[in-house]
Amino acid sequence: MAVLKREQASLCLRAPAKINLFLKILKKRPDGYHELETWMQKVDLCDQVTLTLRDKPGISLRCTGEDLLADASNLAWRAAAAFLTACGQEARRGVDIVLEKKIPVAAGLGGGSSDAGTVLRGLNSLFGNALTPESLLSLGGRLGADVPFFVSAHDAVLATGVGDRMKPLDSLEHCTFLLVNPGFSVSTRWAYENFTLTKDVKNSTFPGSQKLDSGSFSLTKIINDLEGVTMGRHPEIAEIKKKLLAAGAVSALMSGSGPTVFGVFPDREGPYSADISGVAFKLRQEFGGKVFVLRAAGAGA
Repeated sequence: MAVLKREQASLCLRAPAKINLFLKILKKRPDGYHELETWMQKVDLCDQVTLTLRDKPGISLRCTGEDLLADASNLAWRAAAAFLTACGQEARRGVDIVLEKKIPVAAGLGGGSSDAGTVLRGLNSLFGNALTPESLLSLGGRLGADVPFFVSAHDAVLATGVGDRMKPLDSLEHCTFLLVNPGFSVSTRWAYENFTLTKDVKNSTFPGSQKLDSGSFSLTKIINDLEGVTMGRHPEIAEIKKKLLAAGAVSALMSGSGPTVFGVFPDREGPYSADISGVAFKLRQEFGGKVFVLRAAGAGA
């Protein structure tokens, strides 16, 4: 999480999006959640979160860039409330939050979770690290399965459990991601509720994932168990994948529960070389402005 500016009781922070380079669903738990195995990679598409402490209780939230409710239903608001309560400050201190949205909403990119994780980390900094890293991760986990990833400083992880057990990975280097969001939203809850396990748990684990590292991972092996669910209702996803592959992507995949699709373009000449800017221009003509050319967060040039 890169800090842009710090002034006394104010912080301005970037909240990055993520993509899932693979997502396997292993089983459904008794509590209704699903056991997962997923490689999450932060990318350089970011919301901006500004936090300003005040010497009286209460939370205010202002959102720009997307049509979002700026009230206690917003995950950024809930994160601030949870943090102040955990620190015993809810009756004495408050915070003003300005959220500038760049990440599409309900898009499989973790925007809401990233905003919440960034609020938690930012407030912890403003309060002099009042909570331990372990406490902050636990607090994030109670807000949502992806929030701990954005609370952590890791740019890429192999996450298991419900997404709360994380093994750090190196960021995926030497490639560009072309993301296409078709402009409609998908409910994560709906996607999981409509997914049907068809394999044994032992056969559902991603091959070799226990010894996964970004240097040896094949870009042609990315997979998402939720893709078939969302694609069944929204065939546009399949069409976007075809367009990205035809344009030179070595692979293309839906991220999370969708509907955003990303293509992976390695940094090399040869059969997978492509004019990515030209491809992005053509896709914007068809799908609108939510087409992004991105790099992995933390990756070298």
